[in-house]
Amino acid sequence: MSLDKKNFETRSGVPAKETYGPEDSSATRESLGEPGQFPFTRGVQKDMYRGRFWTMRQYAGFGTAEESNQRYHYLLSQGTTGLSVAFDLPTQLGFDPDHPRSKGEVGKVGVSIATLDDMRLLFRGIDQSKVSTSMTINATASILLALYVAVAEEKGASVKELRGTVQNDVLKEYVARGNYIYPAEGTLRITTDMFAWCAENTPKWNPISISGYHIREAGSTAIQELAFTFANAIAYAEAAVKRGLSIDQFAGQLSFFFNVHSDFFEEIAKFRAARRIWARLMRERFGAKDPRSAMLRFHAQTAGSTLTAQQPQNNVARVTLQALAAVLGGTQSLHTNSLDEALALPTEASARLALRTQQIIAYESNVTQTVDPLAGSWFVESLTRELEEKTFQYLEEIDRRGGTIQCIEQGFIQNEIANSAYRDQKKIDSGDIKVVGVNCFKDENGSASVPIDILKIPPELEQAAVERLRNYKSKRSAGGTRDALRAIEEGTKSNQNIQALILQGVKAGATLGEISDALRNSFGLYQEFTNF
Repeated sequence: MSLDKKNFETRSGVPAKETYGPEDSSATRESLGEPGQFPFTRGVQKDMYRGRFWTMRQYAGFGTAEESNQRYHYLLSQGTTGLSVAFDLPTQLGFDPDHPRSKGEVGKVGVSIATLDDMRLLFRGIDQSKVSTSMTINATASILLALYVAVAEEKGASVKELRGTVQNDVLKEYVARGNYIYPAEGTLRITTDMFAWCAENTPKWNPISISGYHIREAGSTAIQELAFTFANAIAYAEAAVKRGLSIDQFAGQLSFFFNVHSDFFEEIAKFRAARRIWARLMRERFGAKDPRSAMLRFHAQTAGSTLTAQQPQNNVARVTLQALAAVLGGTQSLHTNSLDEALALPTEASARLALRTQQIIAYESNVTQTVDPLAGSWFVESLTRELEEKTFQYLEEIDRRGGTIQCIEQGFIQNEIANSAYRDQKKIDSGDIKVVGVNCFKDENGSASVPIDILKIPPELEQAAVERLRNYKSKRSAGGTRDALRAIEEGTKSNQNIQALILQGVKAGATLGEISDALRNSFGLYQEFTNF
């Protein structure tokens, strides 16, 4: 197969020249800064991976809390250094397993967690004070954090020592994923109350992971991923400042979550540009004084949307390439997808192979010996500058249109992502973008040359979850639970901190669905704007 040499460009449409020279890069040692110093282009730590490797996470959660707990113990025994929890759709949308809308979905795409008993079982035998836990949860993040904190307290752990993240980024749900509950005003109130509560009670915990990952999975370009992620971050920061917090009070606890696609050099440049953009926003737009406020710390995950059901073994090569780009781009934390994720939840064997991919990069490749080893590359520096400039152009357009919330309500961001996804798919369909095993180098029968095992969730799991929920409710104080739920609902109408009230609620036995209902009663439901 010959190469089409016309119109070479990155996946985001940035023209790529045949060769680059000094005239293409204005970067100097002074303009780039040193690693660990503003504007952090070269990394947020002076010694980066020479000091310690990135946190190696494997996103896992399925079926019951007990099954997921077994997978966590297995991953920890294999060298995982941080846990990353996937929740099922009912948990994400604020429904207990016995709710009619939960039918057929309990435990299917993640673990079902509705009560303190579920969270106790999920972390049974795991010292929460010694492991960093990331929870991919958004609309109900405040409830899951409360359950996690309550269980840690029961074990005698110091809450101030808890390390981890709740994703808690609902703005991106409105534009890219759809797992929202409340309107923006209520969402921002819950989120900023969590910022305040964590700043005082869990200083090592990240109360949000502002996510570009799902924006990219929905079809955006790398430039749009940066622009819309930072637009959301600006909205959260502005809401927190309006709520009375100073920028340096919470900005150091903000974290980010980015995608890693296969356009190797563009992805590396994207991460370098992202650090510079955030540093400038914090210093120039928000007036942050604390250097930690300007440090962009992020988790990266290889791109699920690039995985193929056809020839799934090829996904191992894709994930390896993407993981290396994340490391060369300076990620603080990394999840590598498993080869079977285009077909089902990962098996134990495929999750182990994905983890081994990170470990081979860390221990065998020697790419960690030098900080920001591609710094000074005329191509990489040119791309870094180009991505930064185009991202700021988008941010200026969003400001001109009235800000992030206005752009969401008008459908501007949704339209931009949809148009990008459409253009990309047309290029795949035409063969302009090659996908090995899909539109080129296909097997005759269109399937994998080697059969792979698929993880299956037994249907009887749902009824077992419903029974556990009924048993849990039968043992609690009904009066105490009612009082706690009433306090949450009333607290939304005052200046009380909602996160503190939710923590009291879970300790009183309230379930995830009941607390979500109390908040629904106060804030209402978000109605998607579709007239665009």
